[in-house]
Amino acid sequence: AELFVDKGCVGCHGEAGKGGGLAPVLQSDKGPDVPVWQRGRVLPVLAPFATTVWDYINRGMPLGLEGTLTPNEVYSLTAYLLFLNKVIPEDQVLDQRNLTKVKMPIGDHYGKPHDYKPNSPRLEGYPY
Repeated sequence: AELFVDKGCVGCHGEAGKGGGLAPVLQSDKGPDVPVWQRGRVLPVLAPFATTVWDYINRGMPLGLEGTLTPNEVYSLTAYLLFLNKVIPEDQVLDQRNLTKVKMPIGDHYGKPHDYKPNSPRLEGYPY
């Protein structure tokens, strides 16, 4: 939580990720008993893997200072967001060994890409 404030995340995402008006909400206002698709468009809830959350923070945050976070800071911020959304317990430490083992709320219900085969016909209505 301290790192979330120190790195300026609060300025865009609001306190505890509940919405600052400038960037997406990072904490669902609905609990874990609500079906995942009804919790809102919240990355730490709808991401298929915890590594997706880590990678997004690592590559794209903080806005305008991308790439300035250390790997440990990214793990800490990922853990904080997953904790806020009741995906992991507050005292769980994330690192490269256990990040892939986190079970995300969406489970296997995320949109998987269709099977693409070379020289396949375009989808009907596709503009190109």
